[in-house]
Amino acid sequence: METKIETKIGKSAWIFLLLCLLLGILAEEAFFRSEIGISYFVFVSAFYSLFLWRYRRYQFSHQRLGYLILCCVWLMSANYFLNNNFLFYGLNILVIPGLVIFHLVLITTPKNFQWNKPAFISLIFIRLIQSIKFNIGFVSLIGKSLKQGGHEDKLIVWKKIILGIAISLPILFVVLNLLISADSQFEQLIGGIPQWFQVINGERIFRLMVILICTFAFFGFMQILYTRHINIMKQPTNKEGFNLDGIISITVLVIINLVYLLFTLVQFRYFFSGTLSEDFTYAEYARKGFFELLFVTLINLSITVIVLTFVKRTTRFMQRATQIMLTILVIASSVMLTSAFMRLSMYEDAYGFTFTRVLVHSFMIYLVIIFTYTLVKIWVMKLSLFHFYFISSLIYYTAITVIDLDKIVVNENMKRYELSGKIDVHYLNNLSYTGVLGLIDLFEKDQNIPDLKTVLLERKQEVLADDLPWQSYNLKREQLESELRKLDIE
Repeated sequence: METKIETKIGKSAWIFLLLCLLLGILAEEAFFRSEIGISYFVFVSAFYSLFLWRYRRYQFSHQRLGYLILCCVWLMSANYFLNNNFLFYGLNILVIPGLVIFHLVLITTPKNFQWNKPAFISLIFIRLIQSIKFNIGFVSLIGKSLKQGGHEDKLIVWKKIILGIAISLPILFVVLNLLISADSQFEQLIGGIPQWFQVINGERIFRLMVILICTFAFFGFMQILYTRHINIMKQPTNKEGFNLDGIISITVLVIINLVYLLFTLVQFRYFFSGTLSEDFTYAEYARKGFFELLFVTLINLSITVIVLTFVKRTTRFMQRATQIMLTILVIASSVMLTSAFMRLSMYEDAYGFTFTRVLVHSFMIYLVIIFTYTLVKIWVMKLSLFHFYFISSLIYYTAITVIDLDKIVVNENMKRYELSGKIDVHYLNNLSYTGVLGLIDLFEKDQNIPDLKTVLLERKQEVLADDLPWQSYNLKREQLESELRKLDIE
C-alpha cells in the first residue's frame, strides 16, 4: 500500500492553516482549562464544521456506516453535558478521538476498500504517520520559501541581529550590575523589568505548545486525507491463509460439549434452584458462580469465533458436524449465561445495586445478542461476524453512555429501600450528580436516615461554593444546584 504525498503552499492551504489554528485555540480552551462539560460538544461541532468546509467538494464513501459513527460521536460528546458518569468521562476522552480518526479515514477511502480487513487498520496508522511527514514537509517548504528571492537577504539580516543579541547578553549582564550598584533609582527601574515579562511563564508556554500541536495535528491529518492516491497491493490468489484442521477442531468441540453436558446435568439444581451448597455462604454462592460462568461463556464465544473463521471444512459431513458441535456449544453457553444472570440478580437483591453490577447486567444482555447472531452465522456462512460485532459493539457502548446507568442504579436502590429499609447513602453520594439527586428525593421522604442530612449538607456547601467556567457546564449539575438551593437543610 503506497500513498503519493504532495506538499504545496497555496492560498487555500494558508486559509485552512489559519482555521486550524483557531480550532487549536478552541481545543486548548475546551480540554485544558477546566473540567470537561459542554466544551467537548462545542469542539466536536467546530471540528466537523471545519472538516465539512474543507471537504465541501469531496465525494465521501462508506456513507451508511459513516453516518452511524458520526451519530455515535455526537451522542458521546453530548453526554459530557447531559450526564456525569466518572467511568465514561475518562473513557470517552480516548474513545471519541479514536472514533473520529476511524470515521474520517473510512469516508475518505475508495468505495472498493474493505474496512473490515486488517489492511484498513494499517491504513489508519499510515495516514497518521503521513500527516506527521506532511507537517514536517510543510514547515520545511516555509523555510525554503523564505530563502528565495528577496527574502534571503532579510533572513541573513535577521540571523545577524540574533547573533548580535547573543553576543551582547554577557556584556549587558556585567554593565547592568555595575550601573545598578552605582545608582539606586536605576536599580529600582531595572528591578521592575521582570514584571514586564510575567506574561511569559511556564503555563502560557505550555498552552502555546498545546495550541500549535493541535493546530498542526488537525491541519496535517485533514490535508493528507484529501488525497486519494491509494494503491492496494493485491495478495496472490493461490496463497492460503492460516487454517485449522477440521478433524482436530471437531474432536476438541466434542470433548468440550460432553464436559458441558455432564456439568449441566449434575449441576442443574445448583444452577437454577437457588439452593445453597453447604460449602458456600449466600454471597460466595452468587458471586463465585457468577464470575466463573461469565468467564466460561466468554471462552466459549472465543472458541466459536475461531472455529468459524479458521477451520477448514473439506466435506459436507465435516461442515455439518462442525455446525452441530458449534450449535451445542452456543446453547451450553446460553445456559451458563442465564445462570450467571440469575446469580447476579440474587446478589443485587441481597446487597443492593451498584454501577458495576448494572453495567455487567447490560453487558450480559449484549452477549445474548452476540450469541444469537453467532448461532445464525453458524448455519448461514455468508454472514460477516466482524461487521455485526463492530456495529453492535458501537451501538451498545453508545447506548450505555447516553442512557445514564446511574439513574437505573438510583431507582433500583430506592425500590430496595422501600422494601427492606436498606440503602447505602455514601455510595449514592459518590456515584455522580444523579446519585445526589436521588438522595434529595430520599431526604424529602424520610429525614431520619443515618448520615443522610450530613451528606447533603456537605454537598450543598461544596456545590454552591464552586464557580465553574463555561467549559464545565453540565445539565445534571445545574439541576443539582437548583435542587440544593431549594432544599431546606441546616
